[in-house]
Amino acid sequence: MIVVRSETHRRHHSLELDGATIVPSWEAPGRAEHVDRALDEQGTHKTIGPDAFDAELVDEVHDPEYVRFLAGAWTRWQAEGHTAAGAMAFGWPARRFRHLRPATLEAQLGYYSFAADCSISEGTWEAVRDSAAIADTAARQVLGGASVVFARCRPPGHHAMKDQFGGYCYLNNAAIAAQRLRSGGHAEVAILDVDYHHGNGTQDIFYERDDVRFCSIHGDPSEEFPYFLGHADEHGAGRGTGHNRNLPLPRGTEAETWFDTLEQAIGWLNDSSPTALVVSLGLDTFVDDPISHFRLQQPDFIRLGRRLAAIGLPTVLVMEGGYATEELGRNVGAVLSGFETARRS
Repeated sequence: MIVVRSETHRRHHSLELDGATIVPSWEAPGRAEHVDRALDEQGTHKTIGPDAFDAELVDEVHDPEYVRFLAGAWTRWQAEGHTAAGAMAFGWPARRFRHLRPATLEAQLGYYSFAADCSISEGTWEAVRDSAAIADTAARQVLGGASVVFARCRPPGHHAMKDQFGGYCYLNNAAIAAQRLRSGGHAEVAILDVDYHHGNGTQDIFYERDDVRFCSIHGDPSEEFPYFLGHADEHGAGRGTGHNRNLPLPRGTEAETWFDTLEQAIGWLNDSSPTALVVSLGLDTFVDDPISHFRLQQPDFIRLGRRLAAIGLPTVLVMEGGYATEELGRNVGAVLSGFETARRS
């Protein structure tokens, strides 16, 4: 399998608000390092670096002003004399506020984010830019004839909305991959999100479009992040009506129930006969994940890989969450091994 990755992710170190304390983020460089090590040990993958960042493609997915904000935020933070290690918001345009784009950096940090769980620091933009380029390159490889490519993205992306960051995500890698596949000739692309947390950003980006079909299996947002999207009654709007489906599950969901739900998701995605698949491959469904509450075991990820392969579409696997850091590499390796075994058989 082709694996696209970059070492630029090491430059991104984020902070988050945990209770009343600012702490280092669970989304840390060690996540990608464990994945890279595990895949290198498997020795069955061809590893390549990303192509150049395509700003025009990204502007088709995200608000261009938002992308420019991300690119320049750290430089502005330093130029204004701030000494904190990370730029974070402390106010947001909540209910009954006007959603007007403010002028100052401090206010824009709130305008362009929705949660206090990721900061912007030195190296963040370079890592975000390369993560997006990794997803784009993986999609280009599929357009070039590869049957499946793994985009080892860090930071992840599925929480990133058209013009807001949060949930450890800044640019939406899965959406960028889907947009590349669309631009490359696929009439309809399916996105399957199997991360423990709802892909609110991906839903937001495609909610009114009928050329990308999105389905997410996730922890019930009545009790899990991102809380305010991901409910079962969100079906799309306008031309996108009927092209969005959410399958929330309660805490403690066991593997068999989860896989039964996966079958529902795949059946629904196949109803409109998409010609390419993007998987938001979050593995925080693992039983020992420290911030998630499903109960999949490592062998279940082999099964997941086999089932994804059986869909039979050209596929981009995009790395999302997974915070049991030492186990993450083995879990990713299990998915890729299961996928490759199924495709060979």
